[in-house]
Amino acid sequence: MNYEFWLIVGSQFLYGNEVLETVDTRAKEIAKKLSEVLPYPVVYKVTAKTNKEVTDTVREANYRNECAGIITWCHTFSPSKMWIDGIRDLNKPWCHFATQYNVEIPNEEIDMDFMNLNQAAHGDREHGFIGARLRKPRKVIAGHWTDERVHKRLSDWMKSAVGAAVSRDMKVMRFGDNMREVAVTEGDKVEAQIKLGWQVNTWAVGDLVKEMGSVTEEEIDSLMEVYKSSYDIATDNTDAIRYQAKEEIAIKKMMDREGCRAFSNTFQDLYGMEQLPGLASQHLMALGYGYGGEGDWKVSALTAIMKAMGKGGNGSSAFMEDYTYHLVEGQEYSLGAHMLEVCPSLAEGRPRIETHHLGIGMNEKDPARLVFEGKAGKGIVASLIDMGGRLRLIVQDIECVKPIMPMPNLPVARVMWRAMPDLLTGVECWITAGGAHHTVLSYDVTAEMMRDWANMMDIEFVHISKETTPAKLEDELFIKDLAWKLR
Repeated sequence: MNYEFWLIVGSQFLYGNEVLETVDTRAKEIAKKLSEVLPYPVVYKVTAKTNKEVTDTVREANYRNECAGIITWCHTFSPSKMWIDGIRDLNKPWCHFATQYNVEIPNEEIDMDFMNLNQAAHGDREHGFIGARLRKPRKVIAGHWTDERVHKRLSDWMKSAVGAAVSRDMKVMRFGDNMREVAVTEGDKVEAQIKLGWQVNTWAVGDLVKEMGSVTEEEIDSLMEVYKSSYDIATDNTDAIRYQAKEEIAIKKMMDREGCRAFSNTFQDLYGMEQLPGLASQHLMALGYGYGGEGDWKVSALTAIMKAMGKGGNGSSAFMEDYTYHLVEGQEYSLGAHMLEVCPSLAEGRPRIETHHLGIGMNEKDPARLVFEGKAGKGIVASLIDMGGRLRLIVQDIECVKPIMPMPNLPVARVMWRAMPDLLTGVECWITAGGAHHTVLSYDVTAEMMRDWANMMDIEFVHISKETTPAKLEDELFIKDLAWKLR
């Protein structure tokens, strides 16, 4: 989908046609400039002066799939009662852009004509009131439209809005159920569809095996060339790699046929398969699909959404799991990995394809997988959990580091990081909030972007940052629990 964002400018007839013509000209100029520097085009739609103009434009935005959100700005004073019907009906993300055309007050030239034309400081407060009165989720961004800091914030909000659009069109293909007796991978799929738009359904592993049977050697040969161009082959077991290619081709065909953007499976259900999809799942994630291990459909969908929110619409975000800690004083780190399935978008350097025994599940043969170390950099881990009656999104700030030891006998992709505010406090806060062992780790998506996405989806948001303490978090969770029960 080629997403775009619509600019709706507020004004009124009070100032005469000359003012309205100037507003129109300036709105076109601003939209053009923003389109040049933001990741998605800004389309100027109307200088709205009446209830009908606002409402008609908003209703059109609601039903145009390419419109991922609206940006509103009041160049002059725009009476907010005329916005009520449109804003009330709005079901797309909304950014209230509090800007003005000029940067400076023109000391010698300023007169009442200038004041009448340039009333953003006046109009945006009137506009902000109606958003607050209607209790409509919105992002307020203030600053000049040429400012790079403003561009960064608008860009991040746009990516969150695209995440909302992807979410509302999300279909998840589950191969089998979730891992037996695990609580956090369960959840209310009906509520997830109501709140987030996710359609989560199950396909039998036997259906996948049947699809694999129709994959041709020519198709496998073609994908093998892609593997060779993208990764270093560090195994002589070509048959294992070819088997993963067959799995990938079959999974992709089934997902594309059903319009699915994410999938999950479990090592406990490999009926008719020789290997758990490892390399297959990793390369599918590199293509932008979401994945969740052990049947975790929530993290699967969230992975696809956060990848879409990242750089270029497929950023450095991946299915992740906290495995073990390094607890040497002053060197406290978390080691994240999974049995096989970590996306190579996290890799520092060129990943290697290796085959090793997997001592869990019903694998008949050694699965091929990508092995690499994660890159250093700031990031987040995100977990979506079902609290029974509401969904909670937990995001923790992290700083990834080059692994402090080579771990030569660990045949999986891995990432090492410092959790904020520090590992031990961060672990206490994560557990207190109910965060899952499965997460999405992202270098591209920020906590603010995930907060915006949570607001767009109307779900609870919890942020663990360098300022968080267990006591403050407990108080926050207590208050939020009360507030969400009253909604």
